[in-house]
Formats: sequence, structure tokens, C-alpha cells
Amino acid sequence: MTAQPTTSTPTAQDLGFAARANASGRTPVVFVHGLWLHAGSWQPWVELFESAGYAAHAPGWPGDGATVAETRAHPEALAGVGVEQVTERFRQVIDALDVPPIVVGHSFGGLVAQKLLGEGLARAAVAVDPAQMRGVLRLPVVQLWNALPVLGNPAQLRGTNSQSADRFARTFANAVPRAESDEIHARWTIPAPGRPLFEAAVANLLAGTPAAVRTGADRGPLLVIGAGRDRTVPAVTTRAIAARYRAASSITEYEEFPGKGHSLVVDSGWREVADYALQWLTFVGQPARTA
Repeated sequence: MTAQPTTSTPTAQDLGFAARANASGRTPVVFVHGLWLHAGSWQPWVELFESAGYAAHAPGWPGDGATVAETRAHPEALAGVGVEQVTERFRQVIDALDVPPIVVGHSFGGLVAQKLLGEGLARAAVAVDPAQMRGVLRLPVVQLWNALPVLGNPAQLRGTNSQSADRFARTFANAVPRAESDEIHARWTIPAPGRPLFEAAVANLLAGTPAAVRTGADRGPLLVIGAGRDRTVPAVTTRAIAARYRAASSITEYEEFPGKGHSLVVDSGWREVADYALQWLTFVGQPARTA
């Protein structure tokens, strides 16, 4: 039986983060994970941003359990969850804050980060290897091939999908040694809903697609980060996403890490990417304190 998508309501952790950020005068930062990784995988980033003076929080998606084990035990809780449900979840988190946060997202989390920025709900955004959005026409063969286990099965639209260690090593953590890939897989991977992949795949066919982003909006700064060895969201896709903003008057920058794959936010090289994001935020006038 397929579960209905979980409704978006702030958790005690969300409200605690909001109260702490609101009282501190520190700039809030909200992290959004993508498919197959638990929100806890952001913890090193959360700690780094906290040490830099920001107030940081990594909420889960609707249906995520509090832990990796809990999420794996109840994959049905994520069945049918799509981009709009995830975006609404983070709108609710942001609504409890006194000031708009910086939003940092990876993969489909990067798509959500851009949506929130375009809606005026974020002060700045960092989109790392963001999922394909409406208006990006190129779909590299390797990207399509790696999505086929989901897209090739219509039942996945309302179901969930887990990556084996072999598939994870080939498509997600291909730029690190197999032993490291297996460690990341064992520690952080969770089932993922199939719906977001279908929504991205048909984004250019549906005017009302949830995979649309307001690229022309008057908004805060945006950094798009690509990975040169990424097989899940190849660099050609991230470049095309950044190019969608070429007519925008607001700051949009693109940075590519040539030797990294899709696991760049969670593997042993994560600090290089995180440090770059922190430096960029300072450069574009997004300090750690708002008051």
C-alpha cells in the first residue's frame, strides 16, 4: 500500500532552531538534502557554519525519520512525496524565522533552494549539483541512464527507491575510493521517493510543473556549484542551470570542482566545498549576524 505524503508541519527541532536563531541575531542557514541522503549527513556543514557564527539547521523531508535507521524502516512514509511537498516543508520552517535564511541545498535540495530564493523566502542560496529544472533542455545520456531504474518503472511515481552499494558507487560516489563510498552508503543513505525524478524529467512538458524556478525574480545572491565528475547531475546540467539566470539582474555565480562527484557534500572532500560557500557568502554581503 502506498502512503499519502506526510503533511508539512514544523517539528520541535524546527521551532527550537527558530527560537534560538531569532533570539541570537545570527543569520539563519537552512540545509536541504537531496534524494538518497538523510538530513543528518549535513551535520559537518551545520557544525562548520555554527562555528563561523551562523545559526544552522538541517530539517528532513516530509516522511523522513529522525534517524537513518528509522527512515529505512519506514520507506512508505516517503512514498509519493514530490518537489512541492518538500518545498512547502521548508516554507514552514522559514515561516518561523524572524528574518529570511540562507538556504543551502544539494541535488533536489538545490532545486528547492532556488525555488525558495525565487519566491523571496531566502536572503541567499547555494545550490550544489542542483536537479534539473524547467527550461534546461539538455539531458546527458549518463544522467538519463542513471535515472532509468526509477524512470523505467512507472510504479516508482508513487513509490520509493533505495540505492544498492554498487549503484551508489557508480553513480553517486564515483569520484572517491570504493571503501569510502561504501562507508557513506552504510552511514547516510535512505530510501527516496521516485516522484521528484519524474517531475524533473517532464518539467519542460508541463507549464505548472513544481520543477519550475522563478529565474527572473528580484532576489538575493545565488551560487550554483557543479562537479566535473558527477554522473547524477553532470556539470553540463549545472552549467545550463546557471545559464538560465544570465538575464537576471541579481547576483548569480557558478563554480565548478573538476575532480568531484555527486557525493561532494558528504565525502572526505566536503570541507573544500563548504569553505568556498562560506567565503562566497561573506564576499556577497551575507555575514553571520543580522543584528
